[in-house]
Amino acid sequence: MAAETRPAPLVLSRRPGVRIRGGGLSTLVFLIPMLVVFGVFSWIPIGRAVVMSFQETNLVTPATFVGLQNFRDVLADPLLWTAVKNTLYFAFLALLFGYPVPLVAAVLMSEVRRFKGLYSALAYLPVMIPPVVAVLLWKFFYDAGPTGVFNTILSSVGIGPVSWLQDSTTVMPSLVLEATWAAAGGTVIIYLAALTGVSTDLYEAAEIDRASIWRKVWHVTMPQLRGVLLITFILQIVGTAQVFLEPFLFTGGGPANSTTTLLLLVYNYAFANSLGGEYGMATALSIMLAVVLGLLSAVYFRLTRGWSRS
Repeated sequence: MAAETRPAPLVLSRRPGVRIRGGGLSTLVFLIPMLVVFGVFSWIPIGRAVVMSFQETNLVTPATFVGLQNFRDVLADPLLWTAVKNTLYFAFLALLFGYPVPLVAAVLMSEVRRFKGLYSALAYLPVMIPPVVAVLLWKFFYDAGPTGVFNTILSSVGIGPVSWLQDSTTVMPSLVLEATWAAAGGTVIIYLAALTGVSTDLYEAAEIDRASIWRKVWHVTMPQLRGVLLITFILQIVGTAQVFLEPFLFTGGGPANSTTTLLLLVYNYAFANSLGGEYGMATALSIMLAVVLGLLSAVYFRLTRGWSRS
């Protein structure tokens, strides 16, 4: 009996010409506009910023090459370390309070049987409010007078009034509270989408074992969301390290520079001087921040690579 012949395995050619004839040309045509837009509006400004960090310029007169002087001036600025401390403090508070809130909200909403869509819409509603409008609204809530919204609520239980934005001990937690309210909705939706991928068999087995909701969350939900939690954690670190809107609109960096963050310092370098900003120092600090965040992200993904796959 003749040996059975098997069809030869399909081998994909790596030659560009074969790929184009196989349909790769249409992919390339659709990809080119995105690459052009991304290059023009992202990589070219990034390259221009790198060049500007080695120059002294006011964007009007010809630039002067100064080498690493801008970086030395930034490192010699006493306000830099205040901004670093404030940024780290904001990031710590945001991770301590803002990181678990969306997860808890998503888990609770996934457990409800009715009106789940309504709760999801209410959770996402703050994200739909323009950020400037949200900050101005909360600034009204934070009125330090006895008739302020939050102070009126506190006075009903015998507390207050509180100088929310005028006291250096309460101003940063106040900013974190608003930022958490404004941004948590998007993360809640991400967690809800990830929870739909968790096998219902695991929850049914936990219910048969009469596991409480917290045991189900810890032993079923958390392991299944491990990869998503890792991504949202580093995204929140990067996002909080670039906080600008809340300090700028709420306090302008005050009181006594207690809310001056790194990006607010970049803004002050570039635009605080009406006669011509220190654009070289501003871009130098931006490059330094980008490098630190890039290295932090690389180390983070390196350390958590095995844990996310286990």
